[in-house]
Amino acid sequence: MIKKILIPTDGSANSLKALEYGIYIARKLDASLKGLYVIDINLIQGPMLTDISGSVGIPPYEGFFDAIEKSLDEKADFILNEFQERCGKSGIKAEVKKAIGRISTVIIEEAQSADLILMAKKGEHFHLKEGGLLGSVAEEVTRNSGKPVLITPENFLEIESMGLAYDGSDSAVKALKLSLALSKKAVWPLTVLLVTSDAKKADALSTQIEEMNENKPEAPMADCEVIIMAGKESDEIVKFIREGAVELMVMGAYGQNRLRELFLGSTTSHVIRKSPIPILLTR
Repeated sequence: MIKKILIPTDGSANSLKALEYGIYIARKLDASLKGLYVIDINLIQGPMLTDISGSVGIPPYEGFFDAIEKSLDEKADFILNEFQERCGKSGIKAEVKKAIGRISTVIIEEAQSADLILMAKKGEHFHLKEGGLLGSVAEEVTRNSGKPVLITPENFLEIESMGLAYDGSDSAVKALKLSLALSKKAVWPLTVLLVTSDAKKADALSTQIEEMNENKPEAPMADCEVIIMAGKESDEIVKFIREGAVELMVMGAYGQNRLRELFLGSTTSHVIRKSPIPILLTR
């Protein structure tokens, strides 16, 4: 179960909303938080700063690079202090860490000691993305961390129920197991969405869900229902979300199409872009 949540933060408004979600979820799951600020190594390397200073007509002076690094270091300390203060005021156990490196690489390394990564949909450096529909950092972390990743929207909404898009793929099975565990722990009713016009497939998937949620003495059943819809998967999932039935959506990060493993599947990316609620991805 989720006991430690890693929250990469950059001080942006969206990352503060991510922290708000982190505090809320930590209360529900009796979890602790870890705030991580990564000073991008690209911002303190000589060539990039030389180009920047040259473009504004200010040549680098003695101590220029040291001054930049000190400024970034002070900013990191300020943001992490605020992170810890907010957690303390909310009664949530928290720790913070500052690191220098490639942002996605550091996040992935730090995530090895966490159970969940919680990231804002857009961060301070979203405009610097190298490609992909989520931005390079969130996408690379989702692909390579091996941990569930919760992508938070720009506005906070209390979570009272959750949904799951299920297609029977390996990542969807993992998402179902996590969803059932969260549903029981946080007492969030779970609605499983099957998007298919194939009645036999729908019956088979429904049976899988029922069997995975079967009652065991040590683990009572989750409050779970299954609904079946026909149509284009991405459109139906977004429609379901926008109906306001749930405040958290869980998905496998990749669906059945293995050709899309170099980037997030089109359905997943489409849902994240359009969703006004958090999306929890499992790899």
